[in-house]
Amino acid sequence: MPNVLILGARSPVALDHARRFAAQGWRVVVADSVACRITRWSRAVHAGETLPSARDDLRAYAQALIRVIMAHQIDLVLPTCEEVFYVARCRAHLPQDVRVLVAAFDTLALLHSKWRFLDIARDCGIPVPDSGLVREIGEARTWAAGRPVVIKPEFSRFGVHVRRYPEGMPADAEPFAARQNWVVQTYCHGEELCSYSVVDHGRLLAHVTYRPLYRIRGSSGYVLQACKAPEIEAFVRALAQKTAFNGQLSFDWISAGQGQYTVLECNPRAVSGVHLFASDAALPAALMGEVDAYVRPDPAALRMIGPVMLAAALMTSLRTVSLRQWWRDLHSARDVIGVAGDRRPLLGGLADLASYARLAARQRCSMREASTRDTEWDGEMLESP
Repeated sequence: MPNVLILGARSPVALDHARRFAAQGWRVVVADSVACRITRWSRAVHAGETLPSARDDLRAYAQALIRVIMAHQIDLVLPTCEEVFYVARCRAHLPQDVRVLVAAFDTLALLHSKWRFLDIARDCGIPVPDSGLVREIGEARTWAAGRPVVIKPEFSRFGVHVRRYPEGMPADAEPFAARQNWVVQTYCHGEELCSYSVVDHGRLLAHVTYRPLYRIRGSSGYVLQACKAPEIEAFVRALAQKTAFNGQLSFDWISAGQGQYTVLECNPRAVSGVHLFASDAALPAALMGEVDAYVRPDPAALRMIGPVMLAAALMTSLRTVSLRQWWRDLHSARDVIGVAGDRRPLLGGLADLASYARLAARQRCSMREASTRDTEWDGEMLESP
């Protein structure tokens, strides 16, 4: 029986991966440096391990990772969150006979930068927004020249700190809180789409484009619907070949209709598109680089993060759709957290939220920051451990 180590076990995508691997005959081990009962409490998981924070001590993280790999005789190491950058940085020190699904660190850094990514994407078949790199709000205002713009940090995630000015920048726009590079871009009108792909050394092996029908404050989607966009698929294939990418590759898009798209940014890691693949889809084989047939999602797939749809985001949802539409979507979409025969991750997720709340109180930050701060990478220098 092959063994997989899934990292970033705090995330719903890690839970989804765990269930699919277990259903297809793998022994699943999960690991993380914060609370991850949402995944550890799943029947699909054979064992759970606690790791040091990669951001705080990369050497200790690498040593612990080696210990877990050896103890559980791991065949595949699968990062799901931003620990992918730290795993890539210490890849040379991990056992070489184990498949570690990461691209070269320099490639990941290039794609993660919302500024440098634009250069690599320009000749892959879909346009990028007209953009500028700035440090101060005044520079952004000069660049915008009254045009509608979006402004975001060069390194960020989940839409945090993104500013949208569809009517142009107001005169009282707040100065940037952090001294870092910011990317200012022409505002693109249209429907927001996302994509998730699995790539093996430049070969596109699995792909889904999807609509985030409901989103948390314009950020992460919690109701997802698969859709067809061959132009996006062709772009991903071209960029994967150009960079010889290896791993999970995700993008954000704007669709202006009639096959016209703009690529906004890249996340070189897993995203919620994982949920749109059926439990028997050959995604584990694709992640191992061992599949010949192209892996696609269920074409009628509609998935949701049920607890968010039911509770935390209900009022937000009702500001954008009718109660009747919300009720219809609630009953049409399939929950990816609590599934038949494996309901404990629902309780695990609630326990994790309580842990994040306590951590946020200690660190005097938001719960979102508390849940990701230990694994984020914002372009700082990483020495080899």
